[in-house]
Amino acid sequence: MSELAAKECVPCKGGIPPLKGNDLKILLEKLGGGWRIVDEHHLEKEYRFKNFREALDFTNRVGELAEAQGHHPDIYLAWGKVKVTLWTHKIDGLTESDFIFAAKADALFGG
Repeated sequence: MSELAAKECVPCKGGIPPLKGNDLKILLEKLGGGWRIVDEHHLEKEYRFKNFREALDFTNRVGELAEAQGHHPDIYLAWGKVKVTLWTHKIDGLTESDFIFAAKADALFGG
């Protein structure tokens, strides 16, 4: 399990600035695994599967993780792929919790 995946998401109460610049770069390097930062606003990754059933099963596991962590991504499901998009809505940008959730999603995919 990665360093980020071992952490828990912390609910954002607002009033803090979103991460920018080098702070995002450092967390992205820790995360790795094909994630990309879009416009310093959100994280995005597309996972590939052999069929719809595997993609659906992964989507459901990510949904359960979202409920457990109190951190809810946008999830796009299609035949053989799932795209996960993350940002902290309360501040309309990225926090460390977004990277933690991304690492946990990767762990679900790998396990």
